[in-house]
Amino acid sequence: MGCITKHFLNEYSILGVWKIEEDLKTLLESVVLDPEEKKKYRGFRSNSRKLEFLSVRALLSELLGKESRIVYNKNNKPFLKDGSHFISISHSHKLTAILLSTNEKVGIDLEYMSVNISAFAFKFMNRKEKVIKDPENRKYQLYLHWCAKEALYKICDKEGISIRNNITIEPFKLMDSGELKGKVHTDKIRESFDLFYTRYDNYAIVWTKKNYDENR
Repeated sequence: MGCITKHFLNEYSILGVWKIEEDLKTLLESVVLDPEEKKKYRGFRSNSRKLEFLSVRALLSELLGKESRIVYNKNNKPFLKDGSHFISISHSHKLTAILLSTNEKVGIDLEYMSVNISAFAFKFMNRKEKVIKDPENRKYQLYLHWCAKEALYKICDKEGISIRNNITIEPFKLMDSGELKGKVHTDKIRESFDLFYTRYDNYAIVWTKKNYDENR
């Protein structure tokens, strides 16, 4: 299917989502890999990981053009080689998402809502956070908490952040699409963020973007 959405959030930021329905051969023919990317691609053992890797490059090409290249730092955080945009990437099951901005840091996370998330919610939920009791809506809301925390972890780009203890999602009205607020509090960071979420089929997607002093 390829790119299923290409949404300009404002004049600086764009969000794209790719649905992986192609086989490896088709996706490989649709992208141009440089020598470093070819080496990385050949290093993946599973076809699913190779499909994810190629879908990211295909989606980036759709959003910015074939000349765009992704590089990674020592913590495996992605950057654009030309420095033209901040970038955040997420993939789960058959979806890949990229959030780009020329002037704001970004964070995005998506999850396929397959597992019984209630069984391990204690690993990422803290006592300040509340979710509704209705089983089906509770599952969706827990996934939104998880995605929101992952998105905030990415945008802060700091080591030593505990998703459970240092990130708190404020109570919000649950809808198919909406907004929520999150806080990141550590010894070095005290920030509040506006986040946006949506439901696509059986996926939860949350993203955030913000201009802020990374040295706080």
